[in-house]
Amino acid sequence: MEDNYLTLSTESEGLFKDRSSKFFYYAFPVSDEEEIKERLKELRKKHFDARHHCFAWNLGTDGMNYRANDDGEPNHSAGDPILGQIRSNNLTNCLIVVVRYFGGTKLGISGLINAYKTSAAMAIAENEIIEKLITTRISISFTYPALNEVMKLIKLHELQIVNQELELTCKMKLEVRKSMEDRIRESLEEIESLKVID
Repeated sequence: MEDNYLTLSTESEGLFKDRSSKFFYYAFPVSDEEEIKERLKELRKKHFDARHHCFAWNLGTDGMNYRANDDGEPNHSAGDPILGQIRSNNLTNCLIVVVRYFGGTKLGISGLINAYKTSAAMAIAENEIIEKLITTRISISFTYPALNEVMKLIKLHELQIVNQELELTCKMKLEVRKSMEDRIRESLEEIESLKVID
């Protein structure tokens, strides 16, 4: 089972010019639609005088959660070329925005497609593509005497502890690779007094 994906490591920005039109491009790693809305709001504030804020994003690893927006440009001349660059680099959990200031010379449909595609490609090229693991979380509770065994298992499988409460009854939330989830759950359930909560 594939349990990794490609995304951007950081934010990038720059400027592409074509026949006196200016295209300010931005790329961001994002984790949900709420974050995307925030980013778009920030850029609309920053470039309040721009005519077009075109963007595309992709979320999740199944390729089904995405959006492309032409923001007033002719249909499919802006959002789709941006989305095309995200897809051709196999990226997800990222947002690319291209803000256009019209320079007085019309570029035509093919000119627009080329400008938005180039801007998106530059936003990616000036960033860093990284590989991330698809993880899931498992919550457990157990009595304090079982702590040693739990810690051995965590160390053996290099699990991440998201949070923990160590008292008479201990609680932990663990982050595990999606592909190892079933095996980890089975190993955890073999520990005496331990309950997998979810």
